[in-house]
Amino acid sequence: MKFEIGDIIKLKKKHPCGNFEWEVLRVGADFRLKCMGCGHQIMIARRIVEKNVKEIRKSLDSE
Repeated sequence: MKFEIGDIIKLKKKHPCGNFEWEVLRVGADFRLKCMGCGHQIMIARRIVEKNVKEIRKSLDSE
């Protein structure tokens, strides 16, 4: 899968705030994701993100 900074990804499981969507802030072996609902930021391993992603929406500036 191809991820870019600014993409919005939808994961299988929801965040405790109730939101499924995350913004990609950093890409590499680890990802930094920001919850689109509450703004909470997490660092998570690439393999976990790739396994749990349902949908990728590209950012407007990357098109």
